[in-house]
Amino acid sequence: MTEKLGIVTAGSLNKGIEVKLEGNASIEDMAVGRYVTIEGRKRKFFGMITDVSLGVTDLNLTVSPPSGDDFLTEVLSGTSAYGSLHVAPYLTIGGDEKTMIEGPQPVKTIPSHFSAVKEASATDIEVVFGKEDKERFWIGNPLDMEVKLCLDLPTLVKRSNGIFGKSGTGKTFLTRMLLIGMLQKSAAVNLVFDMHSEYGWAGTSEKKRQVKALKQLFPSKVAVFTLDEENSRRRGVSTDYVVKIGYEEIEPEDISLLRQTLNLTDAAVEAVYQLRKHFGKSWFVAAANLEDEETLAELSIHESTFQNLKRGLNTIQRLPFISSNAPGDVVDRILAYLETGKHVVLEFGRYTDITAYILVANMLTRRIYARYRDRTEKAIASDSGYPMPLVITIEEAHKFLNPIVAGQTIFGTIAREMRKYSVTLLVIDQRPSGIDEDIMSQLGTKITCLLDSEKDIDAVLSGVSGKGELKNVLAKLSARQQALIFGHAVPMPVAFVPRDYGTTYGDWGETATKVTTEEIEDLWK
Repeated sequence: MTEKLGIVTAGSLNKGIEVKLEGNASIEDMAVGRYVTIEGRKRKFFGMITDVSLGVTDLNLTVSPPSGDDFLTEVLSGTSAYGSLHVAPYLTIGGDEKTMIEGPQPVKTIPSHFSAVKEASATDIEVVFGKEDKERFWIGNPLDMEVKLCLDLPTLVKRSNGIFGKSGTGKTFLTRMLLIGMLQKSAAVNLVFDMHSEYGWAGTSEKKRQVKALKQLFPSKVAVFTLDEENSRRRGVSTDYVVKIGYEEIEPEDISLLRQTLNLTDAAVEAVYQLRKHFGKSWFVAAANLEDEETLAELSIHESTFQNLKRGLNTIQRLPFISSNAPGDVVDRILAYLETGKHVVLEFGRYTDITAYILVANMLTRRIYARYRDRTEKAIASDSGYPMPLVITIEEAHKFLNPIVAGQTIFGTIAREMRKYSVTLLVIDQRPSGIDEDIMSQLGTKITCLLDSEKDIDAVLSGVSGKGELKNVLAKLSARQQALIFGHAVPMPVAFVPRDYGTTYGDWGETATKVTTEEIEDLWK
């Protein structure tokens, strides 16, 4: 049975509850982000500590404190001088008939004066977040608690989601963990655009130690595609397909998204559509080799505009995986794996230039999404054969979803449609303020590690109820191995310590392999 921490002395539904600590409860044991329950007369409330403070009944004590007098300090502590907690109530977890039948409910009232406040128990956490089962995945532990915090993955993948945090806070590990959860629970298939080759075969820590990723842990359920065959071979990666992209596969929409990266003018982007209309599928090669001024005049393309465009096209031509005779259709190959329930990770190897990443991710996503849309519409018509939910993971998300281009990209479309065609996004970024506000508001669930910039913090918390209190919690997170999750897939915000691989990889993959404590710590670097 948990001990009583204190009693309710004041508060409101909007501003939260004030709690006076009992004399035997140490203020130093209280921490922002921890959970408490409040035993009201009719209901039991579940809330989070959002602030800790000290108070006195006599202001003279702040002027003349009992310095050095241990006996007097002991007498005054808890009476004339006391500790206070500020608690944000989120749920009711027992008491009325509706709560008993339907489970935890959002708060619509507050507990009465002098209601007892206790630290939340493991049972309370399980009532709110559920137990690990065929749908719920253990993602970590609430701060200062050993109980498992579980996430409902089928609910998670119904909407697009985001993982944020400054560099070095563990975004890569959190992403890898969520991908593993979706794989284990069969909540969705994943297409991961792996910019830094961290999710497919193996990842690396800052100390250059190798840690296992999806293909090593689940060899029968994951396919690794690569743009850089030589790099994959040198790293010992077991690849399933080498991706080559033909010039004829590049469309005007792909160039439009690269406007900023290639430093193209608006006129140059418009010229792409004119060239496509004039030359058809072979427009890219024709434009790269075009020197006929009469053709430019016929298309009303100014010479300076064309030279600006040509410089951009030359940048794309230099990408080693672009060729005139690309074998097969990579989209067909990816879909073939996804349809059998296999997860696909596309590694970029040495080609981490943002031009390559944006071009490939946009091109493949647009075409895969079109296929999913067609299949879903046919399934709706026949009320059968719905495709398995697809989660597309992208890094450097602000490059695809910034206010300038978000309205034009396939990624902006997917984020706004909220799984209309069985496709959602998992966006990863250290600069959430660079993402369009409308897109941020459409993300169902957000997991954020520590952020430095005030703009980034405000962007992540925009539109969230109790933003000020969550801001305090976020600011108090450790630089590593702590995160805050809130949104559609959780009944209330949770500050938690994400789980690590433990002493073996056995809990994650198809085979168990011993790892050292040092390797586990490196996963977060």
